[in-house]
Amino acid sequence: MCYFAVHVKKADIIQQIRSKKSYLCTGLDTEIGKLPHHLPKNGSGMLTFNREIIDSTSNYSVAYKINTAFYEQYGVEGWEIMNETLNALPQETFKIADAKRGDIGNTSTMYARAFFDAMKFDAITVSPYMGEDSLRPFLEFKDKFVICLALTSNDGHKDFQLSQVEEDKKLYERVIEQVSKWGNPDNLMFVVGATRAEAVKHIRTLIPETFLLVPGVGAQGGSLSDITHASANSDLGLLVNSSRGIIYADSTESFAETAGLKAKELALEMSTFVEQYLV
Repeated sequence: MCYFAVHVKKADIIQQIRSKKSYLCTGLDTEIGKLPHHLPKNGSGMLTFNREIIDSTSNYSVAYKINTAFYEQYGVEGWEIMNETLNALPQETFKIADAKRGDIGNTSTMYARAFFDAMKFDAITVSPYMGEDSLRPFLEFKDKFVICLALTSNDGHKDFQLSQVEEDKKLYERVIEQVSKWGNPDNLMFVVGATRAEAVKHIRTLIPETFLLVPGVGAQGGSLSDITHASANSDLGLLVNSSRGIIYADSTESFAETAGLKAKELALEMSTFVEQYLV
């Protein structure tokens, strides 16, 4: 299967949500050591695993998020597996490189070319710490999305993100407000952890039209209902990622079937909210 570049607009994502009655993003954080027992513990087994997971979840997933670190660790072979995994994704799905890049402008330009031109991802996660010139090269690509870290679900989020930078403003709020000036809802999203539902409700007041990528539902303890009610807008406006809860739900030869059932369960729950919120 050959992957052809498709320019993705916000309207295309919304149409996928409407069509599949789901806003599920399946994360392909694949580890060789966690492959089912019957698959070889090598690159071939990793790729077979990914392809079967994709086949079983594609009816329920509007997006896929490939965590690049899980592939980069294997050098050239890992990049080849990542590219083959990307090629296996259904053309209509939103394809996210979870690479968390962010560097000086000319370096970011090279990262943007790598993931948007060479590998044909639709979006990339970025760190905003180095400021506008580190994000600008990504934002200049037509019909591509920059997904900026805002308020994450890891334990260390409080080390910096909750720091008071102004009398009435925390660092994550400053990041959201400032980065929103560099882009717009047609090329910008933010990462917000599912375990931060109360904060997400406030974040939605800051960026009422911007999509949110929400990790942390399932294995990390986030509530789909809570995060949806806190953040949904008239476009639904969020992609909820689940990785471990889907892809590692079963370690037997039935792993793909079980993954499909787990994705279906989430999508069925999501369908109620799609009908409630998507205008």
